[in-house]
Amino acid sequence: MAKAKLTHLDETGAVRMVDVSGKATTLRRAVARGTVVFGAEAFRLLRANKLAKGDALAVARLAGIQAGKRTAEWIPLCHTVPLTRLEVAVHLVTRGRLARITATAEARWTTGVEMEALVAVSAAALALYDMAKGVDRAIAIEEIVLLEKSGGRSGSWRRSGLRP
Repeated sequence: MAKAKLTHLDETGAVRMVDVSGKATTLRRAVARGTVVFGAEAFRLLRANKLAKGDALAVARLAGIQAGKRTAEWIPLCHTVPLTRLEVAVHLVTRGRLARITATAEARWTTGVEMEALVAVSAAALALYDMAKGVDRAIAIEEIVLLEKSGGRSGSWRRSGLRP
């Protein structure tokens, strides 16, 4: 099996930003998901919008959008991508006391938007933790994953086998 070329290393082994100038501009789309698990009281207050810091779901959505737009500042060597869409949704799941965060990122560009979707989910999860930590410091952020991506040279990809 041939050894894969590491695109973020130059000929000397130093890290570098990948040159995407020769890649085709196509519609790129990525969807990521993460889960935040709460204790009973924190989840009850979150669901009732009674947390002392305010509307945690709105704050989480905004945190995700803001962070996703600034992914290049979070992740070294990431390109700044002109997003055409970045949507963050938070759904509460009573069974298991979960907040399920989904982020969808899109751009017509020369590089993918997977990192933008993943950063958006991560920031939204951290914001939920921050909003509810005064009630429950044992909140857990779990399973931040890429669900699907499309566009670009590698085409489409979809994760299988995730728990619901």
